[in-house]
Amino acid sequence: MQLSQKKKELIEEVGIYLEERANLSPLASRIYALLILSCHEGLSFDAIVKGMQASKSSISSNINVLLQLGYIEFYTRHGDRKRYFRTSDSYLKNTLEQQAHLLKKSLKIIAKINHFNEHFNSEKFKKEQTISNLYETLLKDQLTKINETLIDFKKIKNQA
Repeated sequence: MQLSQKKKELIEEVGIYLEERANLSPLASRIYALLILSCHEGLSFDAIVKGMQASKSSISSNINVLLQLGYIEFYTRHGDRKRYFRTSDSYLKNTLEQQAHLLKKSLKIIAKINHFNEHFNSEKFKKEQTISNLYETLLKDQLTKINETLIDFKKIKNQA
């Protein structure tokens, strides 16, 4: 599999983004980026090795990480012993659920901080309450939007 220069550059850019956002290794990020930019049928192990120009063992261990995290899935074709890898349909849903969970944790922490400051640092509480309320509203709005999107995902999945 020969990658165009444009595709290589985009794999690198998406890979760097995924390293930071998903806390993946550089190679796992690039493998995932390659699969994001490939057709839905996915790629064989050999095609990934060729595309990434890395050792089979490195590719294998990074594919296993992506499989365990649910970022990718594999399937086999009838009469073909090869495994084909593609992005998982549930990855985006899982990502949104993780974000919702983090937002809920943030809102709980903010509530505890506000409660503490209200009772033990009343001057600070009064001074920072408006900013804290703005931030809390932002987080609640994000959580609402994520939950609405998850409902839409479910509707789309049920229609398919």
